[in-house]
Amino acid sequence: MKQLNKIQSAIFLIGGILMVAGVACCVLTVIPTIMCWVYILGAVMFATMQVSQLYEGKELTVRRLKKLQNLSDLLFVLAGVLLADTVYAGTGHSFFKSMFSNQEAYITYLYNKWVILLLVAAVLEVYTSHRIDHELSKKNIKE
Repeated sequence: MKQLNKIQSAIFLIGGILMVAGVACCVLTVIPTIMCWVYILGAVMFATMQVSQLYEGKELTVRRLKKLQNLSDLLFVLAGVLLADTVYAGTGHSFFKSMFSNQEAYITYLYNKWVILLLVAAVLEVYTSHRIDHELSKKNIKE
């Protein structure tokens, strides 16, 4: 697995901190219109650094896990977009509300669904991180 340099590691860490701070503030309704963008910025930083961490080995299991990890990164970013939509729906300026025929359909299919995406992404992230580390240490592939 390609290791991140010091700057990339700092971006990765800052991205994770921004994600946690952004979601926490949105859930606690502390300036959510700004903090949803903080979350998105953190998610993009986190995902970009993790996607740039390539695996060039031949182990099929690790390659599959890396693809799952990339999916979780995508879900983190999509959760941020839906979080911003939910926050702005409360102010009457939703991004996606006009795509639905009525308010009930919007609430049923999109409103607050960022929580589900965030949960799935977090579970995938934890699972893949531990499994990749286990597979690499089992094969002594640590680089």
